[in-house]
Amino acid sequence: MSKIKHSLKRVLLDSIQRCKKLTTFKKIHAQLITSGVVSNDFVVNRVVEFFAKGPNFVDYACDFLSEYDWKVSSFPFNALVSGYAIGDRPKTAFLVYRRIVKDGFLPDMFTFPAVLKSCAKFVGIGEGRQVHGVIIKMGFVCNIYVENSLVHFYSVCKRFGDASRVFDEMLVRDVVSWTGVISGYVRAGLFDEAVGLFLRMDVEPNAATFVSVLVACGRKGYLSVGKGIHGLSFKSAFGVGLEVSNALMDMYVKCGCLPGAKQVFDELAEKDIVSWTSIISGLVQCNCPKEALELFQDMQSSGIEPDGIILTSVLSACARLGALDYGRWVHEHIDRKAIKWDIQIGTAMVDMYAKCGCIEMSMQIFNGMPHKNVLTWNALLNGLAMHGHAYKVLELFEEMVRVGMRPNEVTFLAILTACCHCGLVNEGRQYFNWMKGQQYNLPPRLEHYGCMVDLLCRARLLDEALELTKAMPMSPDVRIMGALLSACKENGNTELPQEILDRFVELDSHDSGVYVLLSNIHAINQRWDDVTRIRRLMKEKGIKKPPGSTVIELDGKAHEFIVGDTRHPQDKRIRLLLKILSDQIFLEEHREHSFFIQSHFCAA
Repeated sequence: MSKIKHSLKRVLLDSIQRCKKLTTFKKIHAQLITSGVVSNDFVVNRVVEFFAKGPNFVDYACDFLSEYDWKVSSFPFNALVSGYAIGDRPKTAFLVYRRIVKDGFLPDMFTFPAVLKSCAKFVGIGEGRQVHGVIIKMGFVCNIYVENSLVHFYSVCKRFGDASRVFDEMLVRDVVSWTGVISGYVRAGLFDEAVGLFLRMDVEPNAATFVSVLVACGRKGYLSVGKGIHGLSFKSAFGVGLEVSNALMDMYVKCGCLPGAKQVFDELAEKDIVSWTSIISGLVQCNCPKEALELFQDMQSSGIEPDGIILTSVLSACARLGALDYGRWVHEHIDRKAIKWDIQIGTAMVDMYAKCGCIEMSMQIFNGMPHKNVLTWNALLNGLAMHGHAYKVLELFEEMVRVGMRPNEVTFLAILTACCHCGLVNEGRQYFNWMKGQQYNLPPRLEHYGCMVDLLCRARLLDEALELTKAMPMSPDVRIMGALLSACKENGNTELPQEILDRFVELDSHDSGVYVLLSNIHAINQRWDDVTRIRRLMKEKGIKKPPGSTVIELDGKAHEFIVGDTRHPQDKRIRLLLKILSDQIFLEEHREHSFFIQSHFCAA
């Protein structure tokens, strides 16, 4: 008889596992009751798994558990709450908790973490506070697992005063306690507080702690602290895992330390999509687009399929290089692999086509995007401004405002750039004043002043440019000074105010061009002592004129050529072709010159 019962139990367990519908389960439930195995622990646990993973039948699940004595084991009750909390129905977990407590179930140390996790997921502040009150009444306030769950709940809900209060009142804190508060600070953007708390830790951090604090260091640019954490990770018991390595790369990139990111990447024994994304996006951010595309090719060779995030970075690299063919390949790859178009990919695509000069294609993608943000508008405006379509930029700006999209500083920078390229002085003044005025109330940055000074200098309004430079709330940079110097030289006005000249000398710049320009202006005025001073200053700062370079794209590959560099694999063939072209140009010019002289004498 026991063998038959055991076999039946086995069949019913398999039936529950395969069950998908409540109507089917009710039939199995009836067999469970008639066979007498409804209270068996294995059966109850399998039923709980069915309710937790299956459809939302809370009332039926609770009615089923009401037949089970929770004093024998609280596991089925906690498993049901936890199952809903882990899944995508956190509110259901709280409803189950409330129902089973109403039916007489007394929650324990395993119940509260699951309920608090569910409250954190749907940001149920009121519900979580109710649970906190029950925890205090039942005496679980000194249980470290429950306390850690409270810290996590309040941190996720951005109630940092409550999270800190619970944390400070803990008699014993483990690494989970510290990490809960630190990660909460990071999620809320309180990066200084996160780093400060990490430095106070009196227990050994784990991988999750390192990842959270490295994110904070990257956002704040705390390179020295990040390097210290890098050293600590080597000494930790768990070593430098992939997750920590990815966070280290991200930190080094955001702190502008590309060599550090490359070193971490090269030392990785195993790389995932996050590793490749971190280093490739870092190379793009640090203005190394050619290296980013080369590394992307290495990633493809390794067999890792690119996702939308990394393709966005690749499109940005194409935009910076003007690598139109490569960008088109990325576009085709996205369509071929049916990668979902989101705002980020769409914006990167608009930016790439616009900067590569394919304005019509850029406009087509822009108009086809169902959703746009201010970055999308800025990408199109910047591309149009770069290629001299000033009136189209102003027209699109009016449309942008009309549809309710509020422009930001980058938007106005694109407008001023467009005005500068096309000499629209009155329009430039108008938009510059609008930006500062009550309508937008955006304080101009150095780049905006630079555009306006350049616009005025190009229009030979040097006095107005000088007045604007003097009125700036910040010191002018080398670009502004360069624009003023160039305008002075072109207009034959070599007598710049001494205040402006002194300000330029104080600049900590390594741009050789403007130093040479300033030296030449002094030479024209026969101020030889100042010429000597500028030359000496260049020598002291180690400033040398960088060699000229250019980048071209051929068959989807970027080729960089630098003056005096002979390292290109096809250098001899290129130089031979250039020699042939030069000779042909010389012969053609000589032929035209001879024809002109001959025609002149014939006419005479």
